[in-house]
Amino acid sequence: MADQIVQTIVDWISFFPPLGIYLIFTIIAYLENVLPPVPGDVLLAFSGYLAADGLLSLPLIWILTVIASVLGFMNMYWIGSKIGVQIDDKKGEHILLRFINYRHFRKGKIWMYKYGQWVIFGNRFLAGTRSVISLTAGMSHLNISYTIVNSLISSALWNATLLAMGWIVRDNWIVIGEYLSAYGKVILVCIGVVLFGRFLWARSRVTAE
Repeated sequence: MADQIVQTIVDWISFFPPLGIYLIFTIIAYLENVLPPVPGDVLLAFSGYLAADGLLSLPLIWILTVIASVLGFMNMYWIGSKIGVQIDDKKGEHILLRFINYRHFRKGKIWMYKYGQWVIFGNRFLAGTRSVISLTAGMSHLNISYTIVNSLISSALWNATLLAMGWIVRDNWIVIGEYLSAYGKVILVCIGVVLFGRFLWARSRVTAE
């Protein structure tokens, strides 16, 4: 399904002038942070191939997509901050608290206060969790200035990596999507193992007490 979406967008892009192509990639970079199914990473690699072919300016497409990525991240942060305020104001009524205990929510906020900026710094490299990270950062009301700076650095490094990959492999840019898919699965499995390990550790402490 994702491959079909990518191919459709690629075919669609071919009908646009350069200015329109810049706009499309900028919108994709933004939406990829708001709507996780959007295959922004592989399309960013495609833009690197277009830059290598002389159709786009590599520095310009990098700057535009980095700015769009940060805007998308901060948009989700804003939504998360609104949700966080609602949860704190309605501890016994908010719909999310039907699924999680407020005590766990508060512990999650404490953990984000300690390590959240490191998570944001690496968020672009944590495929499949970016929207969750931005929402959680907002719900925890992390420092906005630090959050913007760390999301900017993360986006700058990740986008530069993908653009460089597209530039290097050129016609074989589509292969990058296969590696990104495998990479995303590995990341999700690792996160799942870490979370499960923390759950067992916390449960063992409760039992010991």
